[in-house]
Amino acid sequence: MATVTEETTFLENPAAKRLQALARHPFDFTVEGHLTPQRLEQFVSESCGYRFLYGTERVTEEVMEALIDLADEAHVIKKMEAMQSGEVVNCIQGIPSENREVLHTATRDFFENPQTTQAAKEATQLSKREIDKLKAFLAKIDQENTFSDLVCIGIGGSDLGPRAHYIALEHLQKKGRHVHFISNIDPDEVSSTLRGLNLKKTLVLVISKSGTTLETLSNEEFVKSYFVDQGIDPRKHFISVTGEGSPMDDRNQYLESFYIWDWIGGRYSTTSMVGGVMLGFAFGFEVYWEFLKGANAMDKVALTNNIETNLPLLGALLSIWNRNFLHHPTLALIPYSQALSRFSAHIQQVEMESNGKRIDHLGRPVRFQTGMIIWGEPGSNAQHSFYQLIHQGTDVVPLEFIGFKVSQNLQDHTYKGTTLQEKLLSNLFAQAIALALGQKSDNPNKAFPGNRPSHILLCKQLTPYSLGSLLAYYEHKVAFEGFLWSINSFDQEGVQLGKKLAQKLIDRFADPKGSPPYPLGDAFIKQLDSL
Repeated sequence: MATVTEETTFLENPAAKRLQALARHPFDFTVEGHLTPQRLEQFVSESCGYRFLYGTERVTEEVMEALIDLADEAHVIKKMEAMQSGEVVNCIQGIPSENREVLHTATRDFFENPQTTQAAKEATQLSKREIDKLKAFLAKIDQENTFSDLVCIGIGGSDLGPRAHYIALEHLQKKGRHVHFISNIDPDEVSSTLRGLNLKKTLVLVISKSGTTLETLSNEEFVKSYFVDQGIDPRKHFISVTGEGSPMDDRNQYLESFYIWDWIGGRYSTTSMVGGVMLGFAFGFEVYWEFLKGANAMDKVALTNNIETNLPLLGALLSIWNRNFLHHPTLALIPYSQALSRFSAHIQQVEMESNGKRIDHLGRPVRFQTGMIIWGEPGSNAQHSFYQLIHQGTDVVPLEFIGFKVSQNLQDHTYKGTTLQEKLLSNLFAQAIALALGQKSDNPNKAFPGNRPSHILLCKQLTPYSLGSLLAYYEHKVAFEGFLWSINSFDQEGVQLGKKLAQKLIDRFADPKGSPPYPLGDAFIKQLDSL
């Protein structure tokens, strides 16, 4: 294995030098007359039904020109084209790595202007085969009316994305259908999830690409024991999403098996069968298809070299500006929509598992900050939780707001002259203004420093199509950040070490005398004896 000590930095690019100079005196919202309606109307981009309002970011036309030049110098559009066409981009040159294509876009490339390269076409054909299989399976269970409940067993990307998108579209749930999720390797979650379910009418979906994920297999066996205890054959109730040929690709154990492939990362898998089986069961195939159509539309947008339409690239450039030039380490993702209550948690994984890296694509240490810490909760609840720190704390926290003009159900109520949706949006817009302007006061306890950057993704309504577009926006925003930093956003070696050490402890629990001693782990296990 190569030993590499040479450092690299994207900050040596000419555009980065200009940005460093501009960052010494960023746009100041607290100067009277700087935040104007004209500015808010100027800094707007639009595509896929979303308007990206970034007049409350600390940028100027000169900053934006330099950011665009930075993207050009890093050849990010060519890298996006390479990714979507099926070139091997999940790699680190010169050292052992996964060396795979990254083709989650192939799981929805069924609409206008599909990719034409052989690798992408083959991936799309494989994906379409599974979609056709799913469509037939859904039609069969609809006709037979066999199942009312679906229990999804997965962890990480096999849970966060599907769960977030189920909640987001729950208002479209088919009559008599219910979905439940088990992810944590915590026996209490299994027992509470299964409590009250009619197992004879319950379908269980087990998701693991490798077919060997410890938490998922453990939970699967626990759930199976409930079926066996009630005299029900699990083989008639369990289905899987896994890699073809994996231990879970077994028709003797599963009613049906759907496939995913190495070129789909777990955190990028929601549009594949990982999310598709659940979405189709809960909402019907047509809802899943519209979701794919929205994601595919944003995939095409990500290939355009124009930030007036390329929202993922614009989002990435603003992240780079805030992270590497204004030196803000976190981003709060705040949807003003209760339907997106778990969406921030999903994007947290997409961003932090992708760009939490400290070497570049040649294996050299980087000399700059990479992935931001992503966190958040829905507004306006968040305003009554952590906004105190955001407005008056010592750390500046950029915000990414998501809002919708109308509610999903189109049911609302007028109170004191305005609807609840109007009150919700008023809070969103007010926060962006307040964060930027701040407030001067002779009372230091009532002084707000301002210059807290934010931007807004604004759409008419949260639908399957707009949800798919929103998901793809974040997937490609993260990829563009990685292209700019010249890191590999598509592996996740950082999750492996803890898992390996956990297995040592598990072995000690299973056979304390027979397994090799593990002094550090044993020291923790001994603490249990005194409880």
